[in-house]
Amino acid sequence: MKKINLSTVLICLFFTFSISTSAQLNTPRGSQQATVSQRVGVSDITITYSRPSVNGRQIWGQLVPYGMNDLGFGTSKAAPWRAGADENTTITFSHDAKVEGKPIKAGTYGFHIEVKPNNKATIILSHDANAWGSFFYDASKDALRADITTKTVPHKELLTYEFNSVTPNSAVVSLVWEKKEFPFTVEFDVTSIVLDQFREQFKGQTGFQRQNWEQAAAYSLTNGGDLNEALVWINNAIAGQFYSQKTGANMLIKAQLLNKLGKTAESAAVMDEASKIATVNELNAMGYQMLGMKDYTRAQKYFEMAIDKDPTNANAYDSMGEYYKTVGDKKNAIKYFKKSLSMNPPANVKANSEKHLKDLGVM
Repeated sequence: MKKINLSTVLICLFFTFSISTSAQLNTPRGSQQATVSQRVGVSDITITYSRPSVNGRQIWGQLVPYGMNDLGFGTSKAAPWRAGADENTTITFSHDAKVEGKPIKAGTYGFHIEVKPNNKATIILSHDANAWGSFFYDASKDALRADITTKTVPHKELLTYEFNSVTPNSAVVSLVWEKKEFPFTVEFDVTSIVLDQFREQFKGQTGFQRQNWEQAAAYSLTNGGDLNEALVWINNAIAGQFYSQKTGANMLIKAQLLNKLGKTAESAAVMDEASKIATVNELNAMGYQMLGMKDYTRAQKYFEMAIDKDPTNANAYDSMGEYYKTVGDKKNAIKYFKKSLSMNPPANVKANSEKHLKDLGVM
């Protein structure tokens, strides 16, 4: 009989045990995993969760008990609901945010809910994002708690996270299951986040292109950024840097910044300088800006310059018609709107000329 080496047996047993405990077969789950994400501005909200079915069960107050509970497993003696099935439900914010008006740092959090009767609930974000469900929930690791009001909704068989309302700065996140919805609002300071990104990007190759400085200045102008900082950015684009180039477009941005800073005389001077190198479309935009500022002399001047630069441009005549209508010269307004229509204008220009002629009682 062949003699068996004891060392060989032990080694074989070790590898057998290692393989059996570490290898995992990939089989279907009872509650399928899902990940949903929503962008707000340039920031992302991402939720990873498992999706149980109602399957004819009584959910609220039974399968999901009200309040904080001893689940009979793990270390927690007062655990909330894990807001899904299986592992921790997690929520990730790519940038600092606010949840129900409360600040939360960028990162990934375990997401739990204390479900209460009478359409009340408390959402809980935990620094412990790697636990199994809520069985090891530790209140000392809470990053945020917020009370919310739930809603009654049509039956939803599979637990689902949705983004049903999205604005430029916020999104309403909703967990929907059975006939209950748990909505909460996530907000981002989009302007600050975008401008901070610009400042970082300008340290690299992005800062070597004039157009990026123009874009940043224009964004700050229209979204409530620091106007003095934006003025520095647009000045970089116009002159003094190896990538600088004076154009009608960047001069117009500078003029708008100066005007918003209350420096109207400087703004007008920059507009006049810009008009000498502006394209037809830029002259058109400058004319409308002057109309808005009630600087009718400059408005007329820029619209006339646009027509002189391209006498075949129907939009330039339409704009001049708007100038004359604004200053109360009906005869010339009708003349220029009709001139625009005689030039087979694009659909949007045609519609604008026809609308104004109708207002003037001609059509």
